[in-house]
Amino acid sequence: MTERVSPQQFHETAGLEDWRVLGDGAAACFATGSFAAGARFVQALSDLTSAGGRQPDVDLRPEAVTVRLITLTDTFFGMTKDDVALALEISALARALGFPADPSSVQCVQVTLDALSGPEVVAFWRALLGYTHRAGSPEDLVDPRGRSGPFYFQQMDEPRPQRNRMHIDLWVPYDQAEARIAAALAAGGRLVSAEYAPGHWVLADPEGNECCVGTAGWIGPVPS
Repeated sequence: MTERVSPQQFHETAGLEDWRVLGDGAAACFATGSFAAGARFVQALSDLTSAGGRQPDVDLRPEAVTVRLITLTDTFFGMTKDDVALALEISALARALGFPADPSSVQCVQVTLDALSGPEVVAFWRALLGYTHRAGSPEDLVDPRGRSGPFYFQQMDEPRPQRNRMHIDLWVPYDQAEARIAAALAAGGRLVSAEYAPGHWVLADPEGNECCVGTAGWIGPVPS
């Protein structure tokens, strides 16, 4: 595995304006305009990545193709310089094919549960959902087919009856977070906490259901 990079280092790299770090990896959405054009782009991506052995996550839709890059090992999930190099190549390919990027359209959603008996709760949801553990992280469950959102289990030391024990984590592009939060507040939500902004904010809907809106902590150190 090559040298790890932080979200901030990724975003400070020239030529990566198409990409946004969301959660553990970087994502970019390229407008292709049609399913057939998107399929041609995916084929070109396959030709590009087959030589280097890197396998990006690709979501082909009729109007666009979303690409996600992340390095997974037994002990690490995040980004490395290999991801930076591949992102530069993918952006260059998209430009050559005439597919513009839409950085504002990418996001990542995760369900988070507070658990007093973590291993038992994780075992239930793993069996029910057919998920597997994320590499090196027994409190994370992921869809092995890559189709559904991840689950994260936050260990609690004591009950927290005054707040819900399940919430949504939403990662949005760092330059879209304030606008998204403002829209949610205007729609009847409330700000619970901005203590850790700009890493993340905690919002609640009119009935108290919470969501952590994060920017992947893009200003911060290289992950250990």
